[in-house]
Formats: sequence, C-alpha cells, structure tokens
Amino acid sequence: MARLIFITGGVVSSLGKGLASAALGALLQARGYKVRLRKLDPYLNVDPGTMSPFQHGEVYVTDDGSETDLDLGHYERFTGVSALKSDNVTSGRIYSQVIEKERKGGYLGRTVQVIPHVTDMIKEFVLAETDGLDFLLVEIGGTVGDIEGLPFFEAIRQLSNDLGRGQTAFIHLTLVPYIEAAGELKTKPTQHSVKELRAIGIQPDILLCRASHPIPEEERRKIGLFCNLPADRVIPALDVDTIYRVPLAYHDVGLDTQLLRVFGLDNAPPPDLSRWQDVVDRVKNPEGEVRIAVVGKYMQVKDSYKSLSEALDHGGLANNVKVHLDWIDSEVFEREDAAVFLEGVNAILVPGGFGERGTEGKINAVKFARERNVPFLGICYGLHMAVIEAARDLAGLEGAGTTEIGHPKHPVIGLMTEWVKGNQVETRAADGDLGGTMRLGAYTAMLTPGSKVAEVYGATEISERHRHRYEVNTDYARQLEQHGMTVSGWSPDGRLPEIMEIPSHPWFIGVQFHPELKSRPLEPHPLFTGFVAAAVQKSRLV
Repeated sequence: MARLIFITGGVVSSLGKGLASAALGALLQARGYKVRLRKLDPYLNVDPGTMSPFQHGEVYVTDDGSETDLDLGHYERFTGVSALKSDNVTSGRIYSQVIEKERKGGYLGRTVQVIPHVTDMIKEFVLAETDGLDFLLVEIGGTVGDIEGLPFFEAIRQLSNDLGRGQTAFIHLTLVPYIEAAGELKTKPTQHSVKELRAIGIQPDILLCRASHPIPEEERRKIGLFCNLPADRVIPALDVDTIYRVPLAYHDVGLDTQLLRVFGLDNAPPPDLSRWQDVVDRVKNPEGEVRIAVVGKYMQVKDSYKSLSEALDHGGLANNVKVHLDWIDSEVFEREDAAVFLEGVNAILVPGGFGERGTEGKINAVKFARERNVPFLGICYGLHMAVIEAARDLAGLEGAGTTEIGHPKHPVIGLMTEWVKGNQVETRAADGDLGGTMRLGAYTAMLTPGSKVAEVYGATEISERHRHRYEVNTDYARQLEQHGMTVSGWSPDGRLPEIMEIPSHPWFIGVQFHPELKSRPLEPHPLFTGFVAAAVQKSRLV
C-alpha cells in the first residue's frame, strides 16, 4: 500500500507548498520510488474553471479534461507524472457529491454531517487510484486554522489513525521571518502555527521552515523544543536562485533523508540528481540571451501565465540561452504605436485569454510580428487574434472578428457547440453552464507533412491539451489559405483547424491548444524549443 505524506501550511499563504511538494516528489522519484501528487483545495468552487486569473492564477488542465489548481503544473513539471481529475478536489466538489448522494437516499435516512460523511468522502478521494504507488503526496491548500480547511485537516488526522503512523507522515511548512529592525529571525509564528495544528490532533513529523536568512542551529533546536520535534527534523527552506535548484537544496539539508526515516526506510538508495544539476547548470551558465514579448491581459498577476513562463524558460534551457520576458498589457497598443514596445524584442507571443478587453491591442501586436518578420507564437486566443489580423489585412475582410465579443460582419472565429472526443460527439448550449463546458483536455491533431509545425514536432500526429469554447471558422480558414496563411494541423475528422502558420514568414505559428501545459524542464516542449531557437536566430540578425 502507498505511504501517505501530507503537506500542510501555516502562518501565511503563498509560502510555496506546491513547489515544496513537487520538489519532494522529484527527490523520492530520484531514489527510485514511484510517486503521485494530489491537492485538496478548501474553497467552495467545484473547480477553478470559472475563477478569475487575478484571484487564482492560471487554470491547469489535465489530459483527461479536468480544470485544476496551478500547483498540479508544478507536480507535473517536477515529476513528469501526468495529473488526473482524481488528483485535485475542492470543498465544492466534495459537498456536491455528498448532497447528491443524500438526495438519492444513499445515506439510508441518517442525518448527514461533516463528520463522518464529508470527512469520509475526503478520505475516499485521498485513497482512490493509489495502487502501485510507493508514495502519495497530498497537499492541503490554505493554512492551518482556516475555517473552510477544517474538514480536510480532520480527514487526514483520521487517515493517520486508520492507517497507522508507519504509513503516514505530516510535513508542515511555516515561515520564519527576518525582522530587519531587530536584525534577527523570529520563531514565534512557527511555534503558534504548530500549536494550532496540534490543537486539531496533528503532530507534524517534519517542519519545513521558509526563511530568507540561514536558520542557526540554536534556533532550530528552539523550534524543535517548542514543537515536540528533534532539531534535525526542523528543516530550513531558504530562498534559492532558481526553482529548479529546490530538489538539490532540499536534499542538501536532509529533507528526503529525514522523511524516509519517519517511515523507517533508513537504507533507501541514494538519489540520482544529476539531471537536476544539469538543469541548474544550464540556468546559471547560458551561452546567450533573447528577449521575448508576451502580450496579454493578465499582466498584474504573473501566476496567470505560470506554465507559459516556465515553458519559455524550458525553451531557453534547450537552446542554452537565458530568456528575458517583457510582460506587456495589450491595451497599451490600443493607445500607442506597437513599435515603441516591440522594436527591440526577438520574438512575440500572444497567449490565451477570454473577453473583449485588449483584443485590438493583441491584433496590433500580431500585425507587427507579421510585417516585421519577428518570430510569432499565438496560443488559443492568440491564434484567434492572428486569424482575425490575417483576415482583415491579407484577405481584405473588413469587419472580421470573433463572435465571442460581438456580431462581426465576418465571423472568422465562432462558438463551437459540437465536437468529437474519442468515439463520442459532445455538444454544448450557448446559454449553458460556464464551468466545465469547454473543449477540455487532450485531443489529437494531424499535421501537414512538410509544414513548419511538422518540422518542429518531428511528427505528423500529436496530442495536446485544450481549453476553449471558440474555434477558427473552417470556411474562412480555407479562404485564408489563398492569402498566405495555411492550416497545418487539423482535428482527425478534418472539421476543426488546430494549427495555422504563414509559410513565407521566418517563424509564424498559431495553435488552438495550450502546449505550455506539457512542457517540462527535463523535456522542453518542441514548440517552445523551436520558438526560442527562432528568437535566437532573430537576435543574431539584428
């Protein structure tokens, strides 16, 4: 049976539980263990699909079509294990399933309560699909003491009792702040956080202490004394220069070693961290640099494009260059000349997004890339903007636009109400629910032999993850092929354009899917590798 590792957080949010969980998973994997990571989110949304990027950051989509927390992106990037719908659950989903079961008489007339019915549902979720695993790492969102998180903490406390301490371990991530005025680290926030955790029946086995300054041995002993832990299980988690150093840094301070001792695995094989060391070496010793403009609409919250920024970094790793990103709000191009901001960049990327705000600015950025021969990559909505720009400027279709934001004269982008997934036809109503109703998850695309994108992938059949409601209108796509923009990737049934490119341009590709969701530091995505390579070539021509 899989051993369970629960990762909780205290003091403040945004300490990096997701990154810590992912790095620990990578360390266990490097020792030869089979791992999986899972996230429990206390908020009442069924999933983050309808949440604003300004509040929640990006929505991470799995192969099986689940809209999940962005931390699952960390899990995949660090372990390479593809996440599933069963790897992320929210309070909203738990409560909706409990209520649905109650409505169907599933509780046989009993009074339905948080304990045991909600907590039992949480435990069922945690234990599902764990066959063949050595370790299951379970991150609990939020911080200890949050009202909405209490059922999750109670459920994992019960699991520890049900399975026995030899099968479970608790890691608590806290903050040890440095007070500039006093010139010292303060351990009291960590002590109070652990006190709160112990009050609900959970004794942490390991404390992972985030700090900006080294934590002296004396302070670690003090924390251990007040938190009922030996000092060597109070692990400092200091800030690092790149997130890909985290597995190395955690191993250096003994996190994985101490965790395995909790499980009585003192003779575990040492980890092979050579691949992670290679990644760090590439990050720290690039052979050149490029500047890429990302023209979008959620610039205030960079987590809105977390997977995208990481994928661009991976493209840099593959080309041994440092990628500098200029995050530009597309609305600025509706007031000012795009050249002012884009003249010095080596490539331009227009990412996904929803809604009207900033669309004309994105179209202006596409126009600049096309006319100036600057490498361009359009993702999802970015593809739509590229098609609209080409329809207007290349095909002369005045008034071309998308039905997502109005009723254009030439609807080159339209609402998709029917599509094929596997062997089934899926349909959606224009006035139906917003949550979970897009074309979601992995779909196959067939690439045109000899096209730029087939060259980039080195294949003519690919599978990529989608998240959208609107598609390129096939009739207009065929019309655009007469004006220099070709469809180089189709859905298997030949009904939906998946990829469009301009063959006469040095590097101009738009894709309907989200390739950033499948990029890994150890396996950079071919589109980002090719895009950054084109940026490198552009930089040498300047």
